[in-house]
Amino acid sequence: MIRITETAQAHFRKLLSQQSEADTHIRVFVVNPGTARAECGVSYCPPSAVESTDVKFDYDGFSAFVDPESEPFLVDAEIDLKTDTMGSQLTLKAPNAKTPQVSADAPLADRVNYILEAEVNPQLASHGGKVTLVELTSDSVAVLQFGGGCHGCSQVDVTLKHGIEKTLLEKFPELSGVRDITEHATGDAPYYS
Repeated sequence: MIRITETAQAHFRKLLSQQSEADTHIRVFVVNPGTARAECGVSYCPPSAVESTDVKFDYDGFSAFVDPESEPFLVDAEIDLKTDTMGSQLTLKAPNAKTPQVSADAPLADRVNYILEAEVNPQLASHGGKVTLVELTSDSVAVLQFGGGCHGCSQVDVTLKHGIEKTLLEKFPELSGVRDITEHATGDAPYYS
């Protein structure tokens, strides 16, 4: 279920009460779900826009409709209303929009990919970098490929050994190691500030 704070619910009730079409609710969605370009949004949802496949979440005085494609990417999502001296703003946080949360019994590759997308890549993104899982070898080594600002970076070994490998081995004791197959010599001045 999407968590909508009390202040955000009050805001939605007020907005929905001003709509000319009765029984208008809200729709929460993800565009490009499961990709680095994932974007979350909220819109009005009049009765004519409700699909039979939509998932419905009921709140005090209104409902939120979610299409089945967006639903797994909105697990643990939260909508809040932030108010400061400049006014009010709705915020939608969806930590699983780019990569849906996976279960503990999912295949190891899926669990490794989730950690890379949810925890590692957001940190690498501050330097314009990213890392992807290429394969898991038969001897349980995670083979990785760096891209963006990490391709050719002189600090990539430190990032790999003291950051990524440490994180993955702590979370997945079944891994025996991590290996980088990126040809860093082909990268040119990747780091930018």
